[in-house]
Amino acid sequence: MSKQKLILIGNGMAGIRTVEELLKLEPEMYEITVFGAEPHPNYNRIMLSPVLAGEKTIDDIVLNSRDWYAEKGISLHTGDPVVEIDRISRQVKTASGNTLSYDRLLLATGSNPFIIPVPGHELPGVVGFRDIRDVEMMLESARQHKKAVVIGGGLLGLEAANGLMKNGMDVTVVHLMDILMERQLDKPAAELLKASLAESGMNFLMQAETAEILGDDRVRGVRFKDGSEIEADLVVMAVGIRPNTELAQQAGLHCERGVVVNDTLQTFDPRIYAVGECVQHRNSCYGLVAPLFEQAKVCANHLAMLGYGRYEGSVTSTKLKVTGIDLFSAGEFNEGEGDETLVLQDPAQGIYKKLVIKDNRIKGAVMYGDTMDGTWYFQLLREETDISGFRNTILFGQHDLGDAGHGDETRVAMLSDDAEICGCNGVCKGDIVNAITSKGLFTLDEVRTHTKASASCGSCTGLVESLLASTVGEGYAAAPSKKAVCACTEHSHDEVIQAIRTAPLKSMRDLFDYLNWKTPDGCSSCRPALNYYLLANWPGEYQDDAQSRFINERAHGNIQKDGTYSVVPRMFGGLCTANDLRSIADVADKYQVPEMKVTGGQRIDLFGVKKEQLPSMWKDLTAAGFVSGHAYGKAMRTVKTCAGKTWCRFGTQNSTGLGVQLEELTWGSWMPHKFKLAVSGCPRNCAEATIKDFGVVCVDSGYELHIGGNGGIKVRVTDLLCKVETEAEVVEYCGAFTQLYREEAHYLERTAPWVERVSLGYVKQRILEDEAGRKALFERFQYGQQFAQIDPWRARAEGAEAHEFTPLSINRMRVAS
Repeated sequence: MSKQKLILIGNGMAGIRTVEELLKLEPEMYEITVFGAEPHPNYNRIMLSPVLAGEKTIDDIVLNSRDWYAEKGISLHTGDPVVEIDRISRQVKTASGNTLSYDRLLLATGSNPFIIPVPGHELPGVVGFRDIRDVEMMLESARQHKKAVVIGGGLLGLEAANGLMKNGMDVTVVHLMDILMERQLDKPAAELLKASLAESGMNFLMQAETAEILGDDRVRGVRFKDGSEIEADLVVMAVGIRPNTELAQQAGLHCERGVVVNDTLQTFDPRIYAVGECVQHRNSCYGLVAPLFEQAKVCANHLAMLGYGRYEGSVTSTKLKVTGIDLFSAGEFNEGEGDETLVLQDPAQGIYKKLVIKDNRIKGAVMYGDTMDGTWYFQLLREETDISGFRNTILFGQHDLGDAGHGDETRVAMLSDDAEICGCNGVCKGDIVNAITSKGLFTLDEVRTHTKASASCGSCTGLVESLLASTVGEGYAAAPSKKAVCACTEHSHDEVIQAIRTAPLKSMRDLFDYLNWKTPDGCSSCRPALNYYLLANWPGEYQDDAQSRFINERAHGNIQKDGTYSVVPRMFGGLCTANDLRSIADVADKYQVPEMKVTGGQRIDLFGVKKEQLPSMWKDLTAAGFVSGHAYGKAMRTVKTCAGKTWCRFGTQNSTGLGVQLEELTWGSWMPHKFKLAVSGCPRNCAEATIKDFGVVCVDSGYELHIGGNGGIKVRVTDLLCKVETEAEVVEYCGAFTQLYREEAHYLERTAPWVERVSLGYVKQRILEDEAGRKALFERFQYGQQFAQIDPWRARAEGAEAHEFTPLSINRMRVAS
């Protein structure tokens, strides 16, 4: 079949991102032609400010070189804009007279700078700040002249003023409003910004309305409505942008403020799509990069004729740096009726934070000076998270909740280039920054693809996102509120879980077919998650797929750096007998285990076991009464206990016995991530119950139940769930909480971030306030355990999955024979 013809009008960031997304989905569907008005290939428009400031060259900000277009088979026409669209014959005509036909047309004509129509606005020396030509004109003026006036105290205006100052010009910013950047900042933050910029030498005229640009052959000054004047050799208009709809209007497409599109980015002509700053969607126009990239992904989905993507609008945030000052804003940061505000202000340190709250949910945020937690606040805003559980500390940042990745000592902006960001893959800050700047990366997924940072356990995601935001400023495409499971699908984790329950879906194949998976058999990212979701929801019907598990879970042992394995037998509650220890010692001698160690979970770890030895070692251990400790899996690991009142003079309850009960209840259960429990016999908390996923602290009157803690690199102290009086209640609440986590958390999400995401209030509502629901959760957990508590060691010792433990050389000999 011959390829269809796709013409892209506009060679900017939104249009080319759409083409890139399309090539990922259907690289052979279209013959693609691109027309651009500028003589350059696609470049990063938001990096024009560093070019003006002399920090980057034009070549540095090119995103797609001419070689890229050639490699992709794309015909590129620069400096030859389309001037006419003939929708009836489906043809476009360019300024040079070139005529081409199309099957699909993509409009990405962007926007034009708004030039105030006052007398003199067409004089030489009056420019906008929108493209490379504008920057070149400003740089030329800076070489020959000294006085500049920038009209507009918004983001673009201040960036232009900063760049001109760095080129030696005396700059005055003229602004109609009484505060700078009124779309991004409230008055206190704006006053801090103004004071800082003034200290650096920038001049301001506030609440000044331009009446006339003065000059004959060239601009020489600006006159205001009050009659005052100011000298100027250069006037930069930075008062906003307007969607470029001229071509669309000439073609008869429906336009209002922008080219009107639906949720598939389709115009009123079904063969014509539009993306970017020229677009009006649900009465909104967008000028930031992140929403435009979201549009590009959906548009590409429909150009590829997949048909399931929808663009439903964007919640935007702005994170930028002006003359070294960090700023952040998101949402509705000017409070209205019924709103509450939380404010932290430290003028001496140059720090200001304000959160606008309604019904214990963030409506808006504005930050000056310290913006490290901006990405976290924005996530809470987008997900409408109930903050009541940590409202009293939220202004101090995410590190106050135990996220060491956001602590002062590891703030991204202060890290050296050789500081490690991703421990799993050994990725340093310098590696990530270099990839972002050299490869033109804007999204978390792109950074993961190019550097592997945040691609494994995900615990460094906040750091990587903050690094992205601080490196590319407002061009940073924050992770969408609806995050797909992987590149194989547009569906989120929650949508997949819901479909599995309600469709219902009880096999991997049913799931792929029902949800229109893009790849026939999934990938290494989605299959482990889908396998877990199916197993958690249908424990009695779904057959666990071993090939969808990581090697540790397939081999039921922890692989070590030299390729050998460690074996950890389960010791319920940390208890053991002399016979247990003798059996372990006999096994260690028999298999010549080179090293043994007592673990933090009160068990014994045997190191250096060869893979082919595992089944026979397990056979000996199971004969001695041991079962797998699941130290290798996304599963329930251990229940750590202290001596309790049986032996300890401070003990208030039988913590060891209760710990054994909880481990007998929960062992063998697969989880979204590793899951640890502990029972401490008194408030001295020797078993460290307050940094476990589920912890019990015994007191004289009963038991305190704690949830959502973890140790390790990012320590998080638990939240107190409730206090109960009996061991039976502890067991029931533990089972119910565990099942709620198993059913609703995302795969690879620990209880700590899960509780923060859904809120402590939500967990309390499900476990404490809904008695019938709690008992139902506990019953479902007990039902699932019937199928989970089958010791995998015993089964493999008896010959199950023998191929997994047979050396490759033996298999080859069998084939040869």
